[in-house]
Amino acid sequence: MITSPTNPRLRLVRRLAARSQRDRSGLFSCEGEDLVEAALAAGLEPVHLLLDADRPVDGLSGGELVEPRLLAELSALGHPPRAIGVFRREDLPRLDTRTPPPVGLALWKVADPGNIGTLVRAADGLGPAFIALSAGCADPTGPKALRASSGAIFRVPTAEFEEAPGQRVALVAHGGKPLHELDLGEGTTFVLGAEREGLPEAIVTECDETATVPLESGAESLNVAIAGALALYEWRRSRR
Repeated sequence: MITSPTNPRLRLVRRLAARSQRDRSGLFSCEGEDLVEAALAAGLEPVHLLLDADRPVDGLSGGELVEPRLLAELSALGHPPRAIGVFRREDLPRLDTRTPPPVGLALWKVADPGNIGTLVRAADGLGPAFIALSAGCADPTGPKALRASSGAIFRVPTAEFEEAPGQRVALVAHGGKPLHELDLGEGTTFVLGAEREGLPEAIVTECDETATVPLESGAESLNVAIAGALALYEWRRSRR
């Protein structure tokens, strides 16, 4: 059982709280039995699996037992986890551009990790869909994004922004064609911009269509995660 706060596995989990360390090592950690079980169910093999010595989790075995106080000290949550897993980024699903899902979201500099995780969750629930991320986007393997994705990150393929295939539809706050009037076929990528700035004009002009979610008079815009989820829902509805 791990009883020392200087144990190298505990030190690794602490370091992985920083994106720079995740980028450097290619590893990430996820906290809580629900996320760990979702990763295992998707076929990911843990590099390390740390388990609360006093509170076993049914179905989780083969990990290292940790003194509960030490596991709690690693937690960013309001309640101590019973399990923490360390996984490899390279084991997450990647977009196969030869046989991509029929719809996806390409995100331009969406920096809020909660929005990234929520959009990944929407792609899982309203897909099958992919997520493409530009430079400047939040890390989908960061703690807040992982929690917001509720395990969907282990099932949704991701790609670089430039790799997103098919017809590109820019979602803008105002001035586009009403979303429900578009002819949305297979091979549609909705392009969404940062929370405040939206999409730069150069990106909009590169897209095949420009669409807007109609809003009530006086409403300025929608949160990017809500807009992305509505776009996926409208695509799904139109295909049925």
